[in-house]
Amino acid sequence: MINKFKYCVLILFAISITSCSEEFLDRTPTDAISAADALSSQENMQLVLNGIHRGLYSQSQTVFPGGNSARANNHYWVPMGDNLTGDLIHSANANNLSWRSVMQWNEHTDQTSLTTELLWYHRYNIILHANLLINGITEGDFAETEQLNSILGQAYTYRAYAYLSLVQHYAKGYLIGDPTSDPGVPLLFSSDSPFTSEPRSTVQEIYDQIGSDLESAISAFENGAERTGGGAEAKSQLNIDVAYGLKARWALSKGDWATAAEAAQIAREGYALLGEDDWKSGFNTNNLSEVIWGSHVIQAETTFFRSYFYLASNTFNGSQIRNNPKIADRRMVDAIPETDYRKNVFLPDAPNSNTSAANGNGGWENNTNPLYQTEEEFDAAIAEIKSTYGLVSGHNTHPYMHFKLKNANPGSIDPDDVIYMRASEMYLIEAEAKLMMDDLEGAKEALRPLAEARDSAWDADEFNTEEEFFEHIKFQWRLEMWGEGFGYTNHIRWDEGIDHAANGGSGASEVLYQEAFQIDKPSMNDDWIFQIPLAEINANPNLSSSDQN
Repeated sequence: MINKFKYCVLILFAISITSCSEEFLDRTPTDAISAADALSSQENMQLVLNGIHRGLYSQSQTVFPGGNSARANNHYWVPMGDNLTGDLIHSANANNLSWRSVMQWNEHTDQTSLTTELLWYHRYNIILHANLLINGITEGDFAETEQLNSILGQAYTYRAYAYLSLVQHYAKGYLIGDPTSDPGVPLLFSSDSPFTSEPRSTVQEIYDQIGSDLESAISAFENGAERTGGGAEAKSQLNIDVAYGLKARWALSKGDWATAAEAAQIAREGYALLGEDDWKSGFNTNNLSEVIWGSHVIQAETTFFRSYFYLASNTFNGSQIRNNPKIADRRMVDAIPETDYRKNVFLPDAPNSNTSAANGNGGWENNTNPLYQTEEEFDAAIAEIKSTYGLVSGHNTHPYMHFKLKNANPGSIDPDDVIYMRASEMYLIEAEAKLMMDDLEGAKEALRPLAEARDSAWDADEFNTEEEFFEHIKFQWRLEMWGEGFGYTNHIRWDEGIDHAANGGSGASEVLYQEAFQIDKPSMNDDWIFQIPLAEINANPNLSSSDQN
């Protein structure tokens, strides 16, 4: 299928590999094992699985040939979902790792960009290694054990996860197109060189495959060993709850509301909602009670200036953040009730200390906030924010800056865990799904545990119509999951465009955001669909230039 994979299968487990050539077909215990050795024992299969786990957050050049250090896989792909939709707003011009170019919609619309290429190859790398395990176990003569079923369940779940990511980025949204005819992505089932795939399957065919893989995963998990422990490392292993969570996402994205609601209920069972202190602690560890799945990032994997928080957390000590503090849409922040403690992680009145701020209001000389009548008051407010949140001298402040995402060690470059799935998301999925089934009261009850946990004065009776409550559910999505990457898929599912100018404005700079300041809704604008990498079109005999989105 893909030229990135045509030479060998790499199984990463002890240290990272930076190239892929025939020499790695020979077993090198600390570097790689052959496909045959990978399937020789359950222990080796677990090493393959651990390689997929680690590959989720490693720099891409350590995972597959042709990768690039500028993309540390899910460290980049997770916040990208909110960067694309203008939820994670840039306050100044900083293009480290092409993060500004992504925000301006200049990356995913370019068939030669790193973003389009590396997201594609990373997801297919997951599929390739999942295929290795699935084919080896289902076609082999291994004695069935709980451990083997757990490995198989994780492999099926990973394949479903990767295909869902691919079809949601490289194809038209299920609910806004014609899934029976819209082109999806190529299916790949091989685990042997030369990894030849099929041509682009339809969106429906990809969704059918995802559904089949999730059912196979759940069946395997039901006969497998349970995930042991609830700590950060344990939650990097996939289990039946993750499979149900992905099933809920998959079903919601295609309008199978009943399945989405049911799967979401099952997925969140046993994961207690966060209290106020934990919710405000920074979302930097899998140890949080409601985390269902996340990558436990080990210090040996030196992502540092490639990490999620380098791109998104205002406590990270990196130039992307110090010179360009990330802010939230002021329309959302201003709408948060005073009784909702989530409001406290956003600072509407933070002084604008950055003389390079895109809005031109940076520095005391350009101050427009009447709270600060003197330069001393202005400077004192900056100092207090830096002291409270552990910022270093080079950090700038800006109105509506956030402190939802915070390093465990603020002011450092230490990488933290990357959270992929929380119980809160499942409450939101259930509420939205029930509302789509015209069950207003059921939707209110589904949302109630989450909403009341966050807002002491939340009152379901304030919403009298389905239309009103749908707007409230969307508000809860944006607020609860802010910075966690759900903006892109939410906009496509809701068929909502981007308008930083409407209703008083988001606080984003039109000069900085350029064409991305206002984007038409996905059903009317195919630029929401990622370009297929030109490298793939050139290398894949089953694709041609006519297959480009």
